[in-house]
Amino acid sequence: MENIALIESFSEFKDDKFIDRVTLMAILEDVFRNALKKKFGSDDNFDIIINPDKGDLEIWRNRVVVEDGEVEDPNEEISLSAARKIEPDFEVGEDVSEEVKLIDLGRRAILALRQNLISKIHEHDNTTIYKQFKDLEGEIYTAEVHHIRHKAIILLDDEGNEIILPKDKQIPSDFFRKGDNVRGIIESVELKGNKPTIIMSRSSPLFLEQLFFQEIPEVFDGLITIKKAVRIPGEKAKVAVDSYDDRIDPVGACVGMKGSRIHGIVRELGNENIDVINWTSNPQLLVTRALSPARVSSVKLNDEKMTAQVYLRPEEVSKAIGRGGHNIRLAGQLTGYEIDVFREGVEEDVELTEFSDEIEAWVIEEFKKIGMDTARSVLEQDVDDLVKRTDLEEETILEVVRILKEELED
Repeated sequence: MENIALIESFSEFKDDKFIDRVTLMAILEDVFRNALKKKFGSDDNFDIIINPDKGDLEIWRNRVVVEDGEVEDPNEEISLSAARKIEPDFEVGEDVSEEVKLIDLGRRAILALRQNLISKIHEHDNTTIYKQFKDLEGEIYTAEVHHIRHKAIILLDDEGNEIILPKDKQIPSDFFRKGDNVRGIIESVELKGNKPTIIMSRSSPLFLEQLFFQEIPEVFDGLITIKKAVRIPGEKAKVAVDSYDDRIDPVGACVGMKGSRIHGIVRELGNENIDVINWTSNPQLLVTRALSPARVSSVKLNDEKMTAQVYLRPEEVSKAIGRGGHNIRLAGQLTGYEIDVFREGVEEDVELTEFSDEIEAWVIEEFKKIGMDTARSVLEQDVDDLVKRTDLEEETILEVVRILKEELED
């Protein structure tokens, strides 16, 4: 294989891998020098000339002329008689430059050289992709569904880069077909071996924040600041916003007239219910706002233990807790306080844990999951509603109700 033909066969990498010419030439020289080291032991006395415009490459070996029979290092020295076969007027002590053809390296060396070149270019390409996507961490990115697996969706962007959307990073209601465009944030980029692994997420609170940046001009311009966002993907989210401009209503600007501005975000997140609240540095007021739509009567904070005792009218308790306990859980995440709900005006009540001799522990835990940890909090609920909100059978709930009523009546 001639030098020029070999270079032409390598030109495909420049087009396919979007590698610049200077970098390609540097990789070529490095690969050829490695091949020369293996063949001759050293590449110090070799000149490699690469002409990217013509696609040509020349390798020249420089040796010193010595008397016949005095050659000690055939790579760096050449006998006088051998030198005069190249040029008849060479004398001892002069330098001889002789072109090395690739064919002189041997067929195996050429195949290894090509394989090494491919490996080097792939390595460079992967490093470039890694750096590119590392800079995009936390940003929204769009890619197309290429393949759907049981535990993940494989996406490809316009440049053919593979992005993984794991099952646990999807919104539960997500359903995609091959060819669909998917939006999410680049959550993490890691080099595993020499190949970058790019993970996308649609379940991260950061995805919600970035959607606000895209959809709400005042957020994008920095007039409104997102202080914190928490979410249960596909179910409910709470976003605390603030503005340094007193003329701006941050909640109104984010929601829009009749929800017009936030509607696109809700749709993107599978109809996730989003509460937008005004941020405040007053922790009591923040807890009160975080529990909306419930109307809180009073709040007692313990800043050392980071607990909040919230008192509400009985009819407001279910709103504070929310379906499946989502509202109170998100309020706790947003404020940083562990929130306990108490019914205002109800004096006699008993903790469910007091009934551990009569009610199994796992049953008590089911009630606690939805924010019900006292006897009255259970008795005030409709049985059908409790069946829907817990994993308990109706018979079990009725038995619990009977036990609690007997205790309170006594």
